[in-house]
Amino acid sequence: MHVDPLIPPMVGVIAVILVLGILLQAFRQPQLVGYIVAGIIIGPAGLGILTDEVLIQHLGSIGVTLLLFFIGMEVSPFLLVRGWRIAVLGTLFQIVVSVGSVALVGLWLDWSLARIILLGFVISLSSTAVVLKLLGDRGELASRAGNNVLLILLAQDLAVVPMLIGISFLAGERPEATMLIRQVVGGTLIIGLAVFTVTRKYIRLPLAGRIRRDHELQVFAALLICFGLAFLTGALGLSSALGAFVGGMIVASARETDWVHHALEPVRVIFVGILFVSIGMLVDTVFFIEHWRLVLALVFVVFLSNTFINALVLKALGETWRTSLYSAALLAQIGEFSFVLASAGLTAGIIEGFGYQMTIAVIALSLLFSPGWIAASKWLLRTRS
Repeated sequence: MHVDPLIPPMVGVIAVILVLGILLQAFRQPQLVGYIVAGIIIGPAGLGILTDEVLIQHLGSIGVTLLLFFIGMEVSPFLLVRGWRIAVLGTLFQIVVSVGSVALVGLWLDWSLARIILLGFVISLSSTAVVLKLLGDRGELASRAGNNVLLILLAQDLAVVPMLIGISFLAGERPEATMLIRQVVGGTLIIGLAVFTVTRKYIRLPLAGRIRRDHELQVFAALLICFGLAFLTGALGLSSALGAFVGGMIVASARETDWVHHALEPVRVIFVGILFVSIGMLVDTVFFIEHWRLVLALVFVVFLSNTFINALVLKALGETWRTSLYSAALLAQIGEFSFVLASAGLTAGIIEGFGYQMTIAVIALSLLFSPGWIAASKWLLRTRS
């Protein structure tokens, strides 16, 4: 009897995720922790059930795209417009202060300017996937803190492109003029589309009436809206996730969220799970065992410094201390797009093998411990109020 070679690892992956999910449910922990731990267990540094990290990362990027599409359907456009100061000024101040904090350490350790800026960029980015999933699970997306965090996360996603350009400049490379023009045009188009969506009370989707009556057409129509706009922004040199987010806003404005949710929810669950599994697979357990004290110390410093920096920035922009501290705790981890920056830094020779492995370990573990840090911060704020 012939067994497809893909089936045994698939069974192993699903079994590990299911067992961990049941265990974490008993301890009232979010499922994303189980996904990351599962990635560590089944990855190349664990049992070796899955070894194709590139394929898993590509599938995980689909998870980010779907997650932002769903978030776009759930947020209020008018709150986004009202909070532009938080998005622009908050993100800009946060990046500047993060780079400045790394510079204090880098000057002491005699790091190059390129390395200081790269690591400052890395720690300044928070995890869109982790934070928005936690807020969605807790029903806090519409809260004041949830709205602030969403604005900053979207602005950070936009900031990834100039960060990558800056890294290439620091490495002595010069991006092509055509790429820069494409990114400027793309940014203008996506902002214009978002403004158009916000200023319209209702948008009519083509063939919406027919699609609403056929479930199979619903699935493909929803996928086309999500990945069509993601492809457009990606082709223009921007984050694909931003295009998906605007696609979600369009669906919400057309009041078609019910059938889109129904059609794509199972797909979203699978690919968001794969995203976090791919993060766990990046952890080199041998490297962590050899340097666990330093890794954990750096993770703690990242949580502490990011919470402190973000709280000060939000407070300076007029938020209460309670909202500022909770929002800052939500943003304390290092985000999935920081993996891209670290990889670019390795390719450019700004960091080498040890520095790259340490950066990857700190990013991955900050994502793993993030739910615990957020829960602890919320408990402390509640007990002291």
